[in-house]
Amino acid sequence: MQAKPMITYDDFAKLELRAATVLSAEPHPNADRLLKLEVDLGSEKRQICAGIRAFYDPPSSLVGKQIVVLANLQPRTIRGEPSNGMLLAASVQDGDQVSDVVVLESPKPVPPGSPIG
Repeated sequence: MQAKPMITYDDFAKLELRAATVLSAEPHPNADRLLKLEVDLGSEKRQICAGIRAFYDPPSSLVGKQIVVLANLQPRTIRGEPSNGMLLAASVQDGDQVSDVVVLESPKPVPPGSPIG
């Protein structure tokens, strides 16, 4: 995997990483590789679309988990569904192929919306 360019602390400080609790997870109706998640960020609930469908079957296995979300990512519509953030996950590489994707979780419960830094 090729390294990305170095960033400054100021670049990193722009990221708003927060803990979110997964309230629901279901297949995206218009995309074979996406899941549609509803997450609780404490002060609000949001929908996030993520390309992890092949690695979380059934999708309901994510419900109740506390995950790490990039909360200040500009919203976008993905295959007709709004996505308001991005979850963080590790991609396990097997040569040039991704063999697994592991969503980053909190090792112990924290209030939804807790900042991560």
